[in-house]
Amino acid sequence: MRLLPSAVTVLALCAGLSAIKLALDHQLGIALAMIAAASVLDALDGRIARLLDATSRIGAELDSLADAVSFGVAPALVLYLTVLRTTNGGWVVSLVFVVSVVLRLARFNTLLDDESAPVYAKEFFVGVPSPAGGLLALLPVALLLQWGDGWWSGTVASSIWVLLVAALVISRVPTLSLKTARVPLRYASLLLVAVGTVFAGLIVVPYIFVIVMLVVYVAHVPYAMYRFRWLRAHPEEWNEEQPAARPAFRRSKSTRRLGLRPPRVRRRVPAGRREAQRQR
Repeated sequence: MRLLPSAVTVLALCAGLSAIKLALDHQLGIALAMIAAASVLDALDGRIARLLDATSRIGAELDSLADAVSFGVAPALVLYLTVLRTTNGGWVVSLVFVVSVVLRLARFNTLLDDESAPVYAKEFFVGVPSPAGGLLALLPVALLLQWGDGWWSGTVASSIWVLLVAALVISRVPTLSLKTARVPLRYASLLLVAVGTVFAGLIVVPYIFVIVMLVVYVAHVPYAMYRFRWLRAHPEEWNEEQPAARPAFRRSKSTRRLGLRPPRVRRRVPAGRREAQRQR
């Protein structure tokens, strides 16, 4: 069970690499779906690790390496094979995007050990996270698949858009993090209806749905910047917004079967003491 989060991360890596292969085979729709699937798996591996109490340093490093491939290399190659291939400048744009994603991941790893950040900062990402950046960069490809060739899929427009996304990825612009989002129990039915609506949209009009979701994500950035500035000026309000602390979680036999317990630590016994214990 402790290997399950790493297995999910490896699946996300395989999905990103498969997107490159599918793009080479001119199956752009499935390639775009593979990168979207990698983003979903990337969102799940961390939550599964925390649920199973299986977080580790090697898991965090593996996650960053997988993100660099799935949301940096894979989108860049898909873009170059579709809308950036006509000029040598398109390859330069692809390289800039990959470097931006790698730099963003490196900065994210360093911020994990930063204890000086305010408490309300856990509600935000610093810059656009790499999964969202990889999907945003593929917006010209989604437009190409939906409406065919046009100014939106031209090399100039696509290059400008990818460079803007790369700038957002390495910027310090705050963006909302879904890790701290909570849905009240009374809205659980609405959430399930929304999940069904999302699935239906992906089946009926997949490219239009992806385009709308990406536009909505870009539109939320001004609100995230406003909320971050407001919380910085009123940090006490963030504590009042948080729900009351829940009672301590009692680990039962069923939860222990799921692996929801701390790992056993074997203590090393000196050789002399071990021999004395055997003689007793």
